[in-house]
Amino acid sequence: MNISGTNFLKNKYSWLAISTYLMIGVYLLYVTYSTPFLGIKLKKENEQWVIIDLYYKQSIEEQGITFGDVVLNVDGESMNELTSLTYDPVIRVAKELTLLKGNGEIIQIHITPFDIPEHLFYILILPGSYYLLSLILSFFLYKKQKNSSLINLLILFILTIALAYVSIGASGRLNSIGTIVNRSSMLLCLVILIHFLRNYFIFLNLKWSFIKKIKLLYTIPLIILIFSIVSIVYPFTNPLFSQITLGLFLILLIVVLGILGIGYIRYKTPQLKIFLLSIIIPFLPFLLLFVVPKIFFHKEILSAEICSLFFMFIPLSFIFTQLTERIFDMEYYISRLRYYFNFSFIFTLWLLLGLYFLTGLSLARLTEIFLFTFLSLMALFYIKERLDYHKRKILFSTKDDYIHHLHTTIDSIGRVVKIEDLLARFAQEVALQLEVEHVSVLTYDFHTHQVILNNPSKEYMEHIDEALLERLSLGDIQKTDYFYLAFIQQDAHFKRILVIDHRQAIYLKDEELLWLELLLLYLNNFIENTKMIEDLLQQLKDRKASDNQELSWLNKLLWLRFEEEKYQLAQELHDTILQEQLHIAREMDALVHWKDVEMIPSQLEKVHEQMVISLNDLRGYCESLKPPLLDTLGLNAALKKLIQKIHKRVDFLLIYTIDRLYLEDERLNLMIYRLFQELLNNALKHAYANTVEVHLLSTEEGFEILYTDDGIGCNMDDIRHADSMGIRGMQERVQSFNGKFMLDTKVGEGMTIRIQVNEV
Repeated sequence: MNISGTNFLKNKYSWLAISTYLMIGVYLLYVTYSTPFLGIKLKKENEQWVIIDLYYKQSIEEQGITFGDVVLNVDGESMNELTSLTYDPVIRVAKELTLLKGNGEIIQIHITPFDIPEHLFYILILPGSYYLLSLILSFFLYKKQKNSSLINLLILFILTIALAYVSIGASGRLNSIGTIVNRSSMLLCLVILIHFLRNYFIFLNLKWSFIKKIKLLYTIPLIILIFSIVSIVYPFTNPLFSQITLGLFLILLIVVLGILGIGYIRYKTPQLKIFLLSIIIPFLPFLLLFVVPKIFFHKEILSAEICSLFFMFIPLSFIFTQLTERIFDMEYYISRLRYYFNFSFIFTLWLLLGLYFLTGLSLARLTEIFLFTFLSLMALFYIKERLDYHKRKILFSTKDDYIHHLHTTIDSIGRVVKIEDLLARFAQEVALQLEVEHVSVLTYDFHTHQVILNNPSKEYMEHIDEALLERLSLGDIQKTDYFYLAFIQQDAHFKRILVIDHRQAIYLKDEELLWLELLLLYLNNFIENTKMIEDLLQQLKDRKASDNQELSWLNKLLWLRFEEEKYQLAQELHDTILQEQLHIAREMDALVHWKDVEMIPSQLEKVHEQMVISLNDLRGYCESLKPPLLDTLGLNAALKKLIQKIHKRVDFLLIYTIDRLYLEDERLNLMIYRLFQELLNNALKHAYANTVEVHLLSTEEGFEILYTDDGIGCNMDDIRHADSMGIRGMQERVQSFNGKFMLDTKVGEGMTIRIQVNEV
């Protein structure tokens, strides 16, 4: 790839950022592991510090520490030396405690991180795993990125929330760096999220009518960072700044939820729906069980590390949204997730209610069980669905499988060429699949009002209602006392109706009626297309029989297409070469009457230079019409020659990649060359860009062309309504090879074109 200094992995600043991220994470995890977190709350009674609450109650009591014990020393320091207890009466970390028991016994207790397994799991193992996983996912997202600004913001969001999560342990110990990182990253991740949402609204072509100056929001985490530094110098301010941080977090989270909620109500897009769910589900427990109680009642319902477990849903849901591009797929996956979620949530909730009333487990323990059971069930449902699909031929019978019936029926009738044979085969298939004996196709003549059956029966004719036949339209299936009547197809002369004789004994189920309706829609389209093909074949036969090998409509189509190409070429030659030739002619005419003889040689030299330039341009047009290197040296050499010529004329940075392709169809080489020509000419004439990127990439099925520029862009509606030969020509070339042409542009935001062609 011909690009210098812009590749993320080769950029020294990017490596510096990654190294800093890793060093901060490793340091915070080391701080978390170095000393066990106790969280013992104290109360001063009679000049003694008495234990009134234990953070990890069960594990700490196993070490011999109980309510009512008096703490004499912490890590060899007497309680009077710990000045922080006056404004924050909590023993956060300690390796050794000296206690006075209720019976007067003085004991010393040594504690290691392994003595408190909850501490290791919630504060060290889970945050550390999440931290590394976030880094891996960020690399993966960057490698797969298609919209660099969106993906970069998403990567920053994932890494920032990982920093906030991994710093919980160090912040709980009031470690200086841990406190700064935790408070600032808590707010920074939400600011980045708002910034991401603004860009995502624009990417989806939705109007952003919320916060205009996003950059001002970045001052909020900066202010909190300064407050955190102040709290290190003046430790008594820690509780105040902690409350301020939680309050700002609450406000920013409400802003995010408001943006997503209002956006979804206004635009009803599935992307915003899943974003809303991906924010509500992880943040709601943290908001309602920790932030709000801590702000208003100064006591949380669940600890921060328990509530933070739900944050693991955030990056996964964002990745899912980014990797799922098509709306149809998005809706499908949302429906599957809703299906898994409903079953898993209801069963897990029922299980927790039973455990709560039968065992009396704590709320923290029930939350752990909820997460484990819920995620396990979600995974189980997904795995079961995949296994059921792969083993479907063993597990399921095709009886009453109407999707299977639809496939086999279409496959059967699709092999027939003539319409009469097609209708007869269709009637046979309907009789076979619905297990009905009497199925016929009726033809109704609009002019004579006669009814013709393919197997005439006097009994049938007696019960046919002509008025009902005239009323039937596409998609209609009517039940009478004797028949099911279903519309098949009609033209200017005839209407064809399917007749199923139920003999007042057969009742078609809803699934069977739906199967029949879908099959009839397919059959209608099939007949219409078959008639068009038959008409075309008849025209060809008639021309051949009359020894006239030309088709007027085909000649007209080709003639119009040739005229369009000739007009475009004539216009370009008129605007360039012809104008230069006229200028040279005027210069020569002036020299004929030139009086200053001494100046004539210099003027002739200038005219000669202009003629050489004009000839080079003319040669360029000839090469454009038939690139000489394409047949001799191949596609790569021809494209590099083209880019070298463009380089001499442009004032923007041109970044390109040309993979070596091995295409069996040589026509594709010419098409690729033409596409590069048009893309680069468009950039040269209309983009007004600083940077243009064009990449030819080899794929397993064929090739892909990616074009982006940071130019002035344009309105999509203007492109649709404009008679743009360039864009239209590229679309037609790509579509003629069954390729995909995708264009995205907006005024002031450049243009992106993606072309995919599979070699069949």
